[in-house]
Amino acid sequence: MTFILAETALETVPRRILRHPSVVARAKTLRKRPALTLLDRTYHHGAMLGLLDAKKRGRPDIAHVTLLEILSTPLNKEGRLRSYIHTINDYVIHVDERTRLPRNYDRFVGLVEQLFLDRRVPPEGEPLLSLKKMSVKELVETVRPTMTVAFSSVGTPTTIQQVCRDLAKERHPAVIIGGFAHGHFSETTSQVADMVVSIYDKPLDAWVVASRIVYEYEVESAK
Repeated sequence: MTFILAETALETVPRRILRHPSVVARAKTLRKRPALTLLDRTYHHGAMLGLLDAKKRGRPDIAHVTLLEILSTPLNKEGRLRSYIHTINDYVIHVDERTRLPRNYDRFVGLVEQLFLDRRVPPEGEPLLSLKKMSVKELVETVRPTMTVAFSSVGTPTTIQQVCRDLAKERHPAVIIGGFAHGHFSETTSQVADMVVSIYDKPLDAWVVASRIVYEYEVESAK
């Protein structure tokens, strides 16, 4: 199964706010240039107020926790899960199944900042994380799934069991989950899915949805 965390709130600080005091102060603490640091609402809330789609940005922790959830699953350990992070600015991170992410959030942030700089981690040898400019549409066209399901609180109501039952019947299914805290998928993302479904009538954290999908898919594909 291919897992895509889409429109993820993961990006370096945008050029227009590089000189904001909160951005400069955070970069000084990290001893890095502001442009090489990740946008994080915890530190940059004031600077982000004027940004487009501000509510969907500045949450690197969502990618961190979600990846920790799915990379530790039997599905991934058995080589049956391909994981991608699509960012709000149309970059795609391929996460190799062998990747062992830092449990510590600050170390994760440092790793991703290195990734945005070098486009691959580690810089030499076989990369565990690789970054390239790519839209979610281009990613799905590259992966070529036999069925793509996006999960959204405004999708067609169903159960996680039924969705995963259908996914388990496919030769190469893909699932798309939003990697942002507030809002909904853009029209572009919704259009690349064969169906957009809702497994709960209220928004759920990305890592909750991801862990439930992987578990139920494991159960259904074992039948």
